[in-house]
Amino acid sequence: MTEIPLIGSPTAAKANPGLAGARIGVVTFPGTLDDRDAVRAVRLAGATPVPLWHADTTLGEVDAVVIPGGFSYGDYLRAGAISRFAPLMARIIDAANSDARLPVLGICNGFQILTESHLLPGSMIKNDGLLFMCRDQILRVENNTTAWTRDYAAGQEITVPLKNQDGQYIADEKTLDALEAEGRVVFRYVGFNPNGSRRDIAGISNAAGNVVGLMPHPEHAVETGFGPENGSGTEGLGFFTSVLNKIVGDNK
Repeated sequence: MTEIPLIGSPTAAKANPGLAGARIGVVTFPGTLDDRDAVRAVRLAGATPVPLWHADTTLGEVDAVVIPGGFSYGDYLRAGAISRFAPLMARIIDAANSDARLPVLGICNGFQILTESHLLPGSMIKNDGLLFMCRDQILRVENNTTAWTRDYAAGQEITVPLKNQDGQYIADEKTLDALEAEGRVVFRYVGFNPNGSRRDIAGISNAAGNVVGLMPHPEHAVETGFGPENGSGTEGLGFFTSVLNKIVGDNK
């Protein structure tokens, strides 16, 4: 009998031994769906994933944090609004704003939580058409100088899955103009705006570039044969190798 390989056995990239000491925290809230996918992406990139629970009061000496997607607290009240007050979020906010500038990535619901936490400006509302959207989405890398995008080229187009219902990014014109002028629009939708986000914005950063939020899901595009059919199918892995290479570089 031929042994059936485990799903995802062929890795998308060879792990870099120099990154193995990096510890990347992955936060779970009640209703989080994609924490295991984020953990796998961190591991495939070559680092050590560290599970974090929303009620924790310490970050456990992690080098970066991923806030994954899902429906934290069922999106009751407003997507991400309740999670913003979790004990662990207070530690994440402090660490992200500290002199150390802890790298933080918010994906989908994680992006919503980052806006609710005021780590990123603007807000998220229901998609245009009020429908849940699930598709492979082309993104253009507008800023490749953040902690999470340094392994991409400026202007590079990547394809990653997108799945959201409250994915429309909004902000007042003054805020949008500031984001554009300061180079803080990190990703833009290409070819099709799936949710009506202002100025086709798919992801943004804070001023320091250590905090990035986006609606599409790079953690679902990290393994050959299991990601989008267009492109390599592994074009989300660069998020995780980017932050790991930054951590290793900073520690030299």
